[in-house]
Amino acid sequence: MNSKKNIETNIFVLAAAMMIGLLIFISGCKKSSTTASTTEISTTTTGSGKTSVIDNTSITSGIAEGSTEVGANVDDLIANSTFGSVVSITFGTTITITNPLSASGVAITQSGGDVIITSTATGVDFQISGTTTNGSVKVYSDKKFKLTLNGATITNNDGPAINIQSSKRSFIEVKEGTTNTLADGTTYATSTEDTKGTIFSEGQMVFLGTGTLNVKSNCKHAIASDDYLRVIEGNINVTSAVSDGIHTNDAIIIDGGTLKITATGDGIQADEGHVIINDGTITTTTVDKGISASYEGADATIIPYVTINGGTITVTSTKGEGIESKGVLTINKGTIAINTYDDGINAAKAIYINGGNIYAYATNNDAIDSNGTLTITGGKTVVIGANSPEASIDCDARTLKITGGLVVGIAGSTSGPTASVSTVRSVVMGSGAANKIIHIEAADGTEALTFLAPKAYTTLVYASSKLKASTAYTVYTGGSVSAEATNFYGLYLTGTYTSGTQGTTFTTTNVVTQIGGSISRG
Repeated sequence: MNSKKNIETNIFVLAAAMMIGLLIFISGCKKSSTTASTTEISTTTTGSGKTSVIDNTSITSGIAEGSTEVGANVDDLIANSTFGSVVSITFGTTITITNPLSASGVAITQSGGDVIITSTATGVDFQISGTTTNGSVKVYSDKKFKLTLNGATITNNDGPAINIQSSKRSFIEVKEGTTNTLADGTTYATSTEDTKGTIFSEGQMVFLGTGTLNVKSNCKHAIASDDYLRVIEGNINVTSAVSDGIHTNDAIIIDGGTLKITATGDGIQADEGHVIINDGTITTTTVDKGISASYEGADATIIPYVTINGGTITVTSTKGEGIESKGVLTINKGTIAINTYDDGINAAKAIYINGGNIYAYATNNDAIDSNGTLTITGGKTVVIGANSPEASIDCDARTLKITGGLVVGIAGSTSGPTASVSTVRSVVMGSGAANKIIHIEAADGTEALTFLAPKAYTTLVYASSKLKASTAYTVYTGGSVSAEATNFYGLYLTGTYTSGTQGTTFTTTNVVTQIGGSISRG
């Protein structure tokens, strides 16, 4: 009887143990039902090595805003002027002057190596050639004229190399196939006239011709005008300007050519006017600002602005800002690369980015800083700001409107896109490491972002039409890209991504999604 009871007891215990084991097994196989408090899941796993195709060759654009000004002026086209009379000046051991207009309104005097032209004639082309180590050309003219640099090397030890004391338009042609070199003195002789640079004009200057012009300033600006200046074509090299490379009282308009500027001051500065860049290749290496429309005076009729319609622009500044407008700044097109100590791109009233490929890296401040509103409707924009409290994109608590383009920024913080006016979705994320890829893709493997961060950061902002509404996305870090992949300053444009470590997942329920990082409020 006792034996039977023992057998029954053992059977019961064994059954209970099997049931407990089964429950433990089922519990161990069940997925976690923990729901993230927002859209973030903290679990990370190692990537499976799956791949996704990168394609940023076509970016959706919104309706462009800002300025479309190109600064066109038919009077700046040399085809609309005639310069049929030639007066030549050749420097050397002696100066040779050929002046067929001596009795027709052109007087030329010489003092040492300094040549002074006084003209009342119409349609004159003054052609300058030869070499002087202590000379200059000064022009007084009642009419517009042409000054052709035809293999001229002029150094003036006590003032400008070329000094145009005329309010009329001058066409400065750098003759095809020639190299011309101009330098001023380390000090200037006392004068009642303006002498503001190696090349100075009271009036408008229009540069053309496909030759090479080398300008060195040892005392003041390299090229300066008290009116406006236009570069149509040519190769202009400004070396070691002790002040600004190109400085005007009014506008600076660049239609083409190649400009290389090294300056202690600003690279290109319109003091009381505006800067328009339509095309050309521009490289500035400065201590102060790279390109600037700087007026801050009380005259309400002076409206400073910068408009970039094209070209290839490279700006490096060791202490200043990259591109600055004390009014509105508009970028419609072009390839722009900026490395600065201070703000990369700065405007007092508003910034509009409608297209182009834009890169800005600010080591000690914001990459893009608008003291007014900021609107992005197109283009590819990669911006790197300093660590907290600085931002990749900063417009304080004002409107940040994104209706097109692709934007990726890293820094200590960012301004948040304004959801009520933005039509492109964005995400603000937390920290990442230097030289590590961050990759975002949808559940079906469609790539949204592949970016190699050049520095460690605590906030990343990304906006693009590639982020679709109400779609779940997974963030990967690390991984690799294919050998043929192309990129624009870390933003991969083409190629194939092989996944690294899987991390955060978010869903684009709203126009703006924040899963980390810091959004600055002002």
